[in-house]
Amino acid sequence: MSEQPRGDLPALPADPIEELPLIPVSAGAMIFDSLGRLLILDPSYKKGWTIPGGVMEHWESPWQACRREVYEECGLTVERGRLAAVDTRPAKLKRPTQLRLLFDCGQLDDATLAGITLDDEEILAHRFVEPQEAIELLRPAVSRRVASALASPTCCYLEDGRPVAGLIP
Repeated sequence: MSEQPRGDLPALPADPIEELPLIPVSAGAMIFDSLGRLLILDPSYKKGWTIPGGVMEHWESPWQACRREVYEECGLTVERGRLAAVDTRPAKLKRPTQLRLLFDCGQLDDATLAGITLDDEEILAHRFVEPQEAIELLRPAVSRRVASALASPTCCYLEDGRPVAGLIP
């Protein structure tokens, strides 16, 4: 609901918060073992393999969301990482535009990875696979995002998992 215009000023919303765009943000993690293999997960709530990660809550930053989701899904505490990709997923019928952030959390030692504890309500299984095999197994959008991040020495900007013409990598 909006107030009446005041002179040549535009109408102001009664509650500006209601008028803010709502763009879901999620954060995922690339975690590697000592052999350079990528951790992938088999979620119970959707088909295909994915990486640890999930939706950012209203009270947290993307890095906090990444760390929380990794801990919730597989019991790992990630202490460091770098932003590897920013991906804008296009809107679809009944789904708004989405922002997906991917963090490269590097290699974790074998002792830490031996402590993986899966959330048995959300995650059916986990595997460590070579990056190329991961790209083949991951859900399409995640696969494109991971492939682009692995190919870039710096953070890459993507739209639907694909590099954007005109942007310098």
